[in-house]
Amino acid sequence: MIDSPIFTPVRFGPVELRNRVIRSAAFENMAYGNNPSQDLKDYHVAVSRGGVGMTTLAYASVSRSGLSFDGQLWMREEIVPALRDITDAVHAQGAKASIQLGHCGNMTHRATCGCTPMGASGGFNLYSPTFVRRMREEEILSLVEDFGHAVELARQAGFDCVEIHAGHGYLISQFLSPYTNHRHDRFGGSLENRMRFMQMVIRRVMEAAGQDMGVLVKMNMHDGFRRGMQRQECLAVARELERLGVHGIVLSAGFVSKAPMEVMRGAMPIRTLAHYMDMRKFWWLKALIRLFGRMMIPTVPFREGYFLEEAKRFRAAVDVPLIYVGGLVSREKMEEVLAAGFDGLQMARALIHDTDFVNRLRSGEVSCSGCRHSNYCIGRMYSLDMKCNRCAGTLPSALRREIEKAEARWSH
Repeated sequence: MIDSPIFTPVRFGPVELRNRVIRSAAFENMAYGNNPSQDLKDYHVAVSRGGVGMTTLAYASVSRSGLSFDGQLWMREEIVPALRDITDAVHAQGAKASIQLGHCGNMTHRATCGCTPMGASGGFNLYSPTFVRRMREEEILSLVEDFGHAVELARQAGFDCVEIHAGHGYLISQFLSPYTNHRHDRFGGSLENRMRFMQMVIRRVMEAAGQDMGVLVKMNMHDGFRRGMQRQECLAVARELERLGVHGIVLSAGFVSKAPMEVMRGAMPIRTLAHYMDMRKFWWLKALIRLFGRMMIPTVPFREGYFLEEAKRFRAAVDVPLIYVGGLVSREKMEEVLAAGFDGLQMARALIHDTDFVNRLRSGEVSCSGCRHSNYCIGRMYSLDMKCNRCAGTLPSALRREIEKAEARWSH
C-alpha cells in the first residue's frame, strides 16, 4: 500500500470521508426519463467499490423548469426510494454519497423543461438554441424554496452531502455573471445585487441541511471570456460563500454557452458529438456542428492540473475548505495539490476510464490514469450514457480516427 496524504481522512462540515478523492459531478446521462436507473446505481457503486471517499450524482434539477436533458435527475418525492437504494449501496462500499443540485436556467428547450426557458435576463441562447425570458421576482423566490426542498429530499434519500451548482453558466451563475445578468432590480447591476439570488439559495440550503449534512458549492474562478466574471469578482463570491457558512467550495471555471471547453480542456470531439445526436430531433444542429463545430466549440489546451495556479490564489484568500477539480490524473499531481493546501480532490475522466483507479493508485499498481484525453466520453454523454471509448465496443472508423488523433495530441 502506498503511504500518501491522498488516502487520509478529511472532513467537510459534519461529514468525514475515508480519503481525499471525490468523484466529481460529471453528467452521467443515466437518469432515463429523469428517474434513477440501474445503470446510474451500477456506475456509482463501482466507483465507490473502486476506492473513492465520496461519489457525486451529477446535476439533479431542483424543478422541472431546470431540466436540460431527458437523462438528468429531477428531484421529486417519487424518486426518493430509488435514490435511497443508490445511497445504501454506496454506503455499503464504505464511501459517502453526494448529489449536485442545480437549475439550468436558459440552457434548455420547452420540450424538455415544460415551459419557456428562463434565466436572469431574456434573450436568445445560441447554443441551445432558443429564446429565453427574464425571471419574475416571484419565480426567483419560488426557486429558492425549490432548492431547499431538494435538499430535504436528498436527506430522505440518504445523501451525506449536497453540492450546489453555482458555476458553468447555469442559473446561479447566470445571475452572478454580467454577461447574462442585465437586470435593473435588486438582483442585477452591482456584484452585491448579482449575488443576491445565490445568497438566498445558500441560506435556504444551509437551513435545510441542518447539522448533519455537508454543503459544498461549485463556483467559477473566472467565466473564461472578456465580458464574463473575472477573478476579482469571483474571489468576492468565494468570500461570501465562506461568510454564509458552506462546508467546502469546489473551484472550477468556464461557461457552457460561451466557453464550454474552458471547463474540461482539450478538444470537443466534433464527429463523436454529431454522431450520437438524434437525427429526428436535432438534424439541423447536427449539420451545424459538422460544418462549424470547431468554431462553435474552440479547443482549449489541456495540461494536468490546469486550474491549480489560479486556484492557489483562492486558497490564499479564504479559509473555507477547498476542493480542487481540473485535469488530475497522477498521484504526483494529486499530492502537489494537497501540499498546496487543498482539502479534497475531485476527478471524473480518470474514473470514467477506470472505476478502480483509486484502489489501483493506493496499491501502487499504477501511478497515473490511463485516460488519454480524447474527450470521447464528453462528446457521447450529451446524447447517450457517459462511457469511455475503451468500453464502447466497436466504433465507426471516423470516430476511431478522431479518438486516435486526440490521444496522440493530448497524451501525457
